[in-house]
Amino acid sequence: MKYSILQKIAAGVIIISGLSSCDDREIVTIDKDTAPVIMDLSKTNLVLDANFPANPALTISWKSAKMTVPVELKYNLEISANQAFTNSKTLASTNQSITNLSFTFKDMNEAAKSIGLVPYKAQNMYFRVTSYTTSNQLSQTSNITNLMITPYLASPTYTYSDLFLIGNAAVGNWDNNATNNTLLPLLKTSDANVYTYTGLFKTGADTGFKIIKVKGSWDAQFGFGSAGVLSTSGGSGNITVSEDGYYKLTINTAALTYSMVKLPNPTATYTSVSLFGSSTGSTDIQLTKSAFDAHSWSASKVTLKEGAFKFRANNSATVSWSTNSEFFGVGVSGGADIPVSAEWQYDIYFNDVSGNYTFIPIK
Repeated sequence: MKYSILQKIAAGVIIISGLSSCDDREIVTIDKDTAPVIMDLSKTNLVLDANFPANPALTISWKSAKMTVPVELKYNLEISANQAFTNSKTLASTNQSITNLSFTFKDMNEAAKSIGLVPYKAQNMYFRVTSYTTSNQLSQTSNITNLMITPYLASPTYTYSDLFLIGNAAVGNWDNNATNNTLLPLLKTSDANVYTYTGLFKTGADTGFKIIKVKGSWDAQFGFGSAGVLSTSGGSGNITVSEDGYYKLTINTAALTYSMVKLPNPTATYTSVSLFGSSTGSTDIQLTKSAFDAHSWSASKVTLKEGAFKFRANNSATVSWSTNSEFFGVGVSGGADIPVSAEWQYDIYFNDVSGNYTFIPIK
């Protein structure tokens, strides 16, 4: 009996010593064991239909990657137009060791567009999965499998986030409706957090303006916090100006700062501003002058062909604006034509004072 008690005491000492080792943070080595293997594509041939974008198209599943020690993994599902995976794209990422994903017709069509597959032709899309630990270490890549896919004409690849001005001081109204085409986008810059807008701002009754992310929603907005500081609260104040005039507004959505610089009032005015070039066909596409700012022009649901165009005044080549930048930029006199990579419908915005332009594909 005494011997048994001594045995238990000795075992307890060993357990306590083991716990002490854990407290000292002894390093446990994790190493790769087995890479993930793509097990199943729910289809081997897929013809996409533009009439049913929300329909289920494809489910992809794979085996979990194995490590020598149990550990949480995440996965990147990659696609490519070739087996070498040059210019590959990440179709989706998962956390919590999820090993299956499902996609709609629209998802797969956008994916096909992103890797350069052409509409209305059967082509191979290649798939592979890469696993990582949650600290982005110990990556392992699966086998490669493929799908024969026929996409339809896809919307242009547009990865930018837009912000819109709203308010009596900036666009002349507070109508936050998704179809309100008088709301104006800020100009994006090379810094994804920095946006600018050059145009007319006014004082008066119910003055001020805010900036929203989505037309038709107040859920994501930037308003007045304090002088030079933006607030994202739903109760933020209106940003105002002390006198009517033309200003350059600059905001930083990461730092939550803003500035407004007063500019000289413009002197040149134009009867019309239009788009002209290979993207517009044989005739100009006319823009509509803003009732609030005579130097702000826009058009909704304009079809542009693959090609290029310029903005020009009074349907003449005498005054024009352009630069070699798709979707947004600052047009200058004599600049290179503005490229259009895909035929599609776009909302178009232009300011003849600054040369700032934005055209946004309608999704």
